[in-house]
Amino acid sequence: MKRLAALLLLLTLAACGADGEPQPPKVHSSVTLSNSGVSVGTGVSMGRGALRVGVAGWTL
Repeated sequence: MKRLAALLLLLTLAACGADGEPQPPKVHSSVTLSNSGVSVGTGVSMGRGALRVGVAGWTL
């Protein structure tokens, strides 16, 4: 739980522009159809240069 809170704090800090220009988050989602059913996934990431932090949630 502490790791999740720290990750959300870093995402919020990067989004507000406290360390420079604000960076808009990138949201991505996918829907996959297969013989075993439907898979839906979503994720949010943000970063600058080589550093990228993200949170993804996958639901079957």
